Amino acid sequence: MSAHTADHAVKPGWFTINVFNRLVAWFNRRGIGVFGSQELAVRGRKSGEWRCTPVNLLTVDGRHYLVAPRGHVQWTRNLRAAGGGELRLGRAARPFTVTEVSNDEKPVLLRAYLKRWKAQVSAFFDGVGPESSDDELLRIAPKHPVFRLTFTD
Repeated sequence: MSAHTADHAVKPGWFTINVFNRLVAWFNRRGIGVFGSQELAVRGRKSGEWRCTPVNLLTVDGRHYLVAPRGHVQWTRNLRAAGGGELRLGRAARPFTVTEVSNDEKPVLLRAYLKRWKAQVSAFFDGVGPESSDDELLRIAPKHPVFRLTFTD
């Protein structure tokens, strides 16, 4: 097992897969971001087919990031393999490339992410919240991939 596929992934439940994600995707395809969500489209690392999932785009100091609250899941593996993808909202698709953020850089980003979306994602962060210390955020950093996006359009 590589360092990237470390031990942490929280699989979404039936309701998330069959109701919530589909509902958010329906709104996104119509150009409405629910709680700031957009649709991540990335090529599957094995199939080459487009795979889509709702994500929250984090912006800190003018830079854009994707944080994986559920850990090392399929979209994070696909994004690493593809090196980029598209963010979609309605008919607009913004292509991007990614650079994975090191664990040392994550505390400020995880804190900002948790401040913005704590109500949606706090269950996936082992009791760590936006008010937690840098040490606590560093402790959980390996469990949550973070990607810096560079838009190519």
